Amino acid sequence: MTVPNTPNRQTQDYQALDAAHHIHAFLDQKALNAEGPRVMVRGEGLYLWDNDGKRYLDGMSGLWCTNLGYGRKDLVAAASKQMEQLSYYNMFFHTTHPAVVELSETLFSLLPAHYSHAIYTNSGSEANEVLIRTVRRYWQILGKPEKKVMIGRWNGYHGSTLASTALGGMKFMHEMGGMLPDIEHIDEPYWYANGGELTPAEFGRRCALQLEEKILELGAENVAGFIAEPFQGAGGMIFPPESYWPEIQRICRQYGVLLCADEVIGGFGRTGEWFAHQHFGFQPDTLSIAKGLTSGYVPMGGLVLSKRIAETLVEQGGVFAHGLTYSGHPVAAAVALANIKALRDEGVVNQVKDDTGPYLQQCLREVFGNHPLVGDIQGTGLVAALQFAEDKTSRKRFANEGDIAWRCRTIGFEEGVIIRSTQGRMIMAPALVAGRTELDELVAKTKLAVDRTAMELGLL
Repeated sequence: MTVPNTPNRQTQDYQALDAAHHIHAFLDQKALNAEGPRVMVRGEGLYLWDNDGKRYLDGMSGLWCTNLGYGRKDLVAAASKQMEQLSYYNMFFHTTHPAVVELSETLFSLLPAHYSHAIYTNSGSEANEVLIRTVRRYWQILGKPEKKVMIGRWNGYHGSTLASTALGGMKFMHEMGGMLPDIEHIDEPYWYANGGELTPAEFGRRCALQLEEKILELGAENVAGFIAEPFQGAGGMIFPPESYWPEIQRICRQYGVLLCADEVIGGFGRTGEWFAHQHFGFQPDTLSIAKGLTSGYVPMGGLVLSKRIAETLVEQGGVFAHGLTYSGHPVAAAVALANIKALRDEGVVNQVKDDTGPYLQQCLREVFGNHPLVGDIQGTGLVAALQFAEDKTSRKRFANEGDIAWRCRTIGFEEGVIIRSTQGRMIMAPALVAGRTELDELVAKTKLAVDRTAMELGLL
């Protein structure tokens, strides 16, 4: 029996049904059931409304994904039109369809000429899952099947499937059944926490050289690839020192290790460049994409391959036994195409680079540069993090920094702004269509949350 959706239920009714049927991400479900989740019912631009009518400025663009904001009629129209014309077909059985072909044509017109092919997925987690098999298959074709070890970074995040959890460096996820053999990790380039007496440049090189040491320990003949986010997202929006990525690239090239960039968060304009690796000035062999690809309107991800890898797979590899039912889904592809064209044709990425990105970064430094709770400010474009510190001179962090940041996040919701806490850092990543007025509101409401947190700690 089909039961129609009942609109306008009371919030507690939604909460009770949610508790009865859902297990939420990265939360203590029992505690959430007692508290009751917020029930979001509408979005427009940078704003969300919950079932009780409260409005929030979404300073995190969903999960770093609603790059064009909420309620874009052009993206809705693209989905509707495609559903009417061809709601679904697969990329098996020697077939393709116009939506995915046109998406790739547009995508690769924006990517550096170094890249040529894509394997589409449903998410960033799947893109990184596919990455492992693709990289290993590449080395098999070249007669080096022993090259299968992947190296990631501690505190890196690449998804929550089994393989992507293993690639990531979240130890608490590994402890919950999330680790696999032939995956290794090196330290993250988190200078504020771990730099000691080293300058950022010295620390960046030191962290990069850990990759060389790990490759030599394992044997270069056994290492398939190194994967990392250009800047760490879920791990705390951590930007590496400028010395880091050039040295990482040198090491990968020297030892014949593929350099794999997780662009799931950094891609599609977040830093003011189309892809974050362009901001940092290095050239990966693969790119994992998702999130901003469709601005979150429908699920879609992908693995972008360099010409070198793609030509090897195509010309020498024969059958590659991979595939997903919804890979290159027509509706997802149509929305992604409309999304990328809007980012390009409306000059959104250029605006982030030349105007709103510098404006946000300047405002944050002016407002929080001397704040007693904030020890460091990182970011570029429309992504930023405030590092909480107990003592700014020595870079001493609070022993309970996670609890303090979580409290600040909670206060933010009370003040009507959604920002994220990770370790002792407050993270923001508003939609790329944010104007200066919305950014002023974001900074002002974030300051209210940080000030209230500081007052509770007796710092104000």
